[in-house]
Amino acid sequence: MAKRDYYEVLGVGKGASADEIKKAYRQKAKALHPDRNADKPDAEAQFKEANEAYEVLKDDEKKAAYDRFGHAAFEGGMGGRPGGFGGQGDFASAFSDVFDDLFGDIMGGGRRGGGQRAVRGSDLRYNLRISLEDAFQGMQKSIQVPTAVTCDVCDGTGSEAGAEPTTCPTCSGMGKVRAQQGFFTVERTCPTCSGMGQIIKNPCKTCGGAGRVEKDRSLSVNIPAGVETGTRIRLAGEGEAGLRGGPSGDLYIFIEVREHALFQRDGTNLYCRVPVSMTSAAMGGDIEVPTIDGGRSRVKVPAGSQSGRQMRLRSKGMPALRGGPAGDMFIELAVETPVNLTGRQKELLREFEKLSEENNPESTGFFKKVKTFWDGMKS
Repeated sequence: MAKRDYYEVLGVGKGASADEIKKAYRQKAKALHPDRNADKPDAEAQFKEANEAYEVLKDDEKKAAYDRFGHAAFEGGMGGRPGGFGGQGDFASAFSDVFDDLFGDIMGGGRRGGGQRAVRGSDLRYNLRISLEDAFQGMQKSIQVPTAVTCDVCDGTGSEAGAEPTTCPTCSGMGKVRAQQGFFTVERTCPTCSGMGQIIKNPCKTCGGAGRVEKDRSLSVNIPAGVETGTRIRLAGEGEAGLRGGPSGDLYIFIEVREHALFQRDGTNLYCRVPVSMTSAAMGGDIEVPTIDGGRSRVKVPAGSQSGRQMRLRSKGMPALRGGPAGDMFIELAVETPVNLTGRQKELLREFEKLSEENNPESTGFFKKVKTFWDGMKS
């Protein structure tokens, strides 16, 4: 099978600069690397083809010979196989140009040197349940958070009696070690110091060399008015203490607002379902309803009100978390049918029903439609 043009393999033109060729090769190497294409059997061959093309085009002399003679420049004793695949040196040289790009995201920084002497502490999550009244008013809440805090005995160094850590002899303080595996150079976390770059010969007896101990912390949290379920409050630096004097993580307070016995919430609006008697709904009148601030409001019920009718009390809802006008409160009427009637009450209701046949427009209209429907079915 004839070899493809090297420029075509890398997807560049003949006039491409060295930087353009290198950039194109990096993109190809990332896309075609066998470790990232386990489900594509031809990826390895294409990966080697791209390496071979780059090994020629990155070298000015080889590139000039290829531009003049094509693939024949490297056949029949004219320089041997391009790309140096007879030995590992040239391949490793080509591949090292993109080693960081390929493995930087996997190995936490590629070839960046320097052992990390301190490790940032983990972020913590705390679930806080509050009442709707607390969410309305806002509050200052004291919480107990189990976490890791800096060891007071060694001041977070991890060493007994203030002794200084020593450089790890395995990785020389880099925190990583390299191993040659065929064509590849693989970088791993140092097994001796676990990536710290240092070892502690005389660890603190209190914290065991970690520089931190487990302890409950008491914190005061400001809960702003208007929070709702799902609101997240971040307390910077209040999370878990770092290892060996590293910076602390953050604490995230996740708010859950408990359901209320009287009010239902929808954003900044509140809903309150208020039962009214048949006579009050029919004749109208005033009712007294509670508000979330603990107060009372009088609401006028229009005569002839039906179940589900809503009245609005403006600005009686929840405050907006990030400023803006407060929500409204909606009163929803639930007309209540009396139960456990006495004989006299039943007698009066029957008499009332006879006298109110023309006072039920909704039911009258409904049953007219039903009659029309049945007549249509018969015909």
